[in-house]
Amino acid sequence: MVQRTVQIFPPFERFYHWAQVVLVILMTYTGFRLYGIHEWMAYDQAVLWHTYSALLLMLLWVFAIFWHLTTGTWRHYVPTTDGLIHVMRFYSFGIFKGEDHPYRKVYWRKHNPLQSMAYLALKVLVFPLIWITGIAYLTYRLWEPAAGSGFWIEIVGNLHVLAAFGILSFIVMHLYLMTTGHSIWHHIKPMFNGYDVVDLTPAEEAYLEQDEPGRIKPAE
Repeated sequence: MVQRTVQIFPPFERFYHWAQVVLVILMTYTGFRLYGIHEWMAYDQAVLWHTYSALLLMLLWVFAIFWHLTTGTWRHYVPTTDGLIHVMRFYSFGIFKGEDHPYRKVYWRKHNPLQSMAYLALKVLVFPLIWITGIAYLTYRLWEPAAGSGFWIEIVGNLHVLAAFGILSFIVMHLYLMTTGHSIWHHIKPMFNGYDVVDLTPAEEAYLEQDEPGRIKPAE
């Protein structure tokens, strides 16, 4: 294996990431207003912005799912227990002792085992929950006449808030990990220019240099 600087975050993935950041921040801010945590904007405006942001985010997710499936990027999220214990130990103890991260990025697995599991849980559990409850809440007038709708809308609302706080917890942890180890810029730079240092097999290195030279920087 050899370490090379490779573009592992293509343009659409970077666009998807930052567009999602903006929309989630906007939804969090307006969601807090709807939940009564602040009153820094009019309630009806918060409803409008929250709804439009949610619809744009769902549209973005649809495109992102299609992109992940057609490009094979979904492989990065396949869970594995290989090295999981070492990564968990690092985040529990080693990170506070200044130890080096036990995981080294490779071409087809840019996320460590713990990241893969966290992202997968977010995408297959939390995101669908907030989708379903959000759509159910948005279309409440259509099923309001049904028996027990008042009870079910309360359940839907609580589940939606629970999923929202799940996403918020993930964001807080994400931001915290950006402050550990290297500088914050070192962590976020790949999401701006797409490049990061990864381990390549000789076959992967030869393939990139011959077929996709724009994705690999010259060896120093």
